[in-house]
Amino acid sequence: MSSISLTIRILDKDYQVNCKPDEREALVMSAQLLNEKMEEIRRGSHIIGLERIAVMAALNLAHDLIRSEQAVKADAETSHLLQTMNAKLNSALSDLNG
Repeated sequence: MSSISLTIRILDKDYQVNCKPDEREALVMSAQLLNEKMEEIRRGSHIIGLERIAVMAALNLAHDLIRSEQAVKADAETSHLLQTMNAKLNSALSDLNG
């Protein structure tokens, strides 16, 4: 699959990025999220310098990702536990009615 060239803007700087056409929307959304995080850090702290702001934004996004993955894992474990309990209840009810 061919790639397309896309210009994204982060903290008032333009970056030329190549991506597959079907990944364009996700890349645009990623750039917007990164820009928002970096703007938030620039406004809300005393951190100076694009590189330092970028590192802090990357750390914040990585932290958010890990928390989301942990929540998904916890949800899957809870779902499995509920399915197991449901199967045991159905078995017990069958034994009572059988």
